[in-house]
Amino acid sequence: MRSEAILGRIGVEIGSKPQFLALHIGFAALNSTRCPVMLAMMGRVGIRSPRRSAIARPSQPLLSRELIASTALALVDRVGADGASIRRVAATLGVNPTSLYNHVPNRAAMIEDVRAIVSADIDSRPLRECPWEEGLRLWAYSYRLAFAGHPRVVPLLMTTRASSPVLLSEYEDFVVAAEAVGWTSRDVLPLLTAFESFILGSVLDMSGPSIVFDPTGQEERLPRFSLAFASLSTEDPSDPVASRAFEMGLSMLVASARPGRSAFSEGQQVACG
Repeated sequence: MRSEAILGRIGVEIGSKPQFLALHIGFAALNSTRCPVMLAMMGRVGIRSPRRSAIARPSQPLLSRELIASTALALVDRVGADGASIRRVAATLGVNPTSLYNHVPNRAAMIEDVRAIVSADIDSRPLRECPWEEGLRLWAYSYRLAFAGHPRVVPLLMTTRASSPVLLSEYEDFVVAAEAVGWTSRDVLPLLTAFESFILGSVLDMSGPSIVFDPTGQEERLPRFSLAFASLSTEDPSDPVASRAFEMGLSMLVASARPGRSAFSEGQQVACG
């Protein structure tokens, strides 16, 4: 009844100009579609209540720091270090480069996020839970395996300082284990670097040709090397050298991984004859 009274009053005031009545109610309807009186008025003049449109789903995944890092890693795997550029990552995600800065402060931070993704697969628990030598071997194999699927990321990570909490926590495990067997704080980082240089070098070795030597045509001048090269024909053709080289080198490192067992002490001169 109230709606009828309001309609009657509006009709009297506006008189014989129903088009103005419809226009007035139409504008009001934009903000009053939940009012029963207004709905009744709209019905009388033939205005339909506007339907609420469903919230559209985004046509692409919402940006996040994790998505940016995983996209950068995929690009590096495909094209190398040049893939880790803000513009290239943004283009791949279909967004403006400035949008990435809402999630990462700069390119160096993005590279650290890439480092964190790869390093998360390194298992440093053996360093905490196993005897020193055994823990070193298991950790080193885990480290190599984590980077084996991403060899192109290795040169990229050499361009920034490592600050990823994931990797630094693993370094902490290494330092604690090394100091437990007698290494000093001064010597523990060179020890860590020696292992990392060897492991990452092995990763790069795996990513290249399965055999990098070729003495063909020089057998008479290089008889012993040529014989060693010929022996590779009996090895696994997909991995004739790299894995065996890693095992040999790791065994040498582990064998001298206690203080006092290194071949040369600091400052010792190396002389021949």
